[in-house]
Amino acid sequence: MKKLIYTLLVIIALTNNSFSAGTASNSSDASSNYTKAYNLIKAAKKYEKKGKTEKAQTKYVNAQELLLKSNKEKPLQADTLNYLGFTTRKLGDYEKGEEFYLQGLQIKPDHNGINEYLGELYVVTKRMDLAKQRLEVLKSCNCKEYKQLKEIIDGTKKSKY
Repeated sequence: MKKLIYTLLVIIALTNNSFSAGTASNSSDASSNYTKAYNLIKAAKKYEKKGKTEKAQTKYVNAQELLLKSNKEKPLQADTLNYLGFTTRKLGDYEKGEEFYLQGLQIKPDHNGINEYLGELYVVTKRMDLAKQRLEVLKSCNCKEYKQLKEIIDGTKKSKY
């Protein structure tokens, strides 16, 4: 009986340690390359709104580097490809940005962010028919991405690029 109780206590202790390890690994996700890049993108957008383009561009470059690392660590993640497309587009490489977006859509065709940002890219590169296709994909999502892309297509909101 003592052996059984001891065995149960060991199992409980090991189970608690594995939950702790799971929590620790989740907290290390907080400092993942993807998360760091996401935070840099948020900061860059704020700099853009304030007209501090140079600072924004620096943040986009740093975010892009982290996203490339993240994509090597965990390839074919739609969210990572979305932000790779976004940062690449923001840095002026529309062709490569489009490639990242299209890769992401192969993984998740209904990804709201990719569809919106790809639509914005199409507006900037004067391919309105393709932008409207992205809008059509978002039509039933009842989401901010639909509204934002629609405003850009309609010309009521200007795209930064």
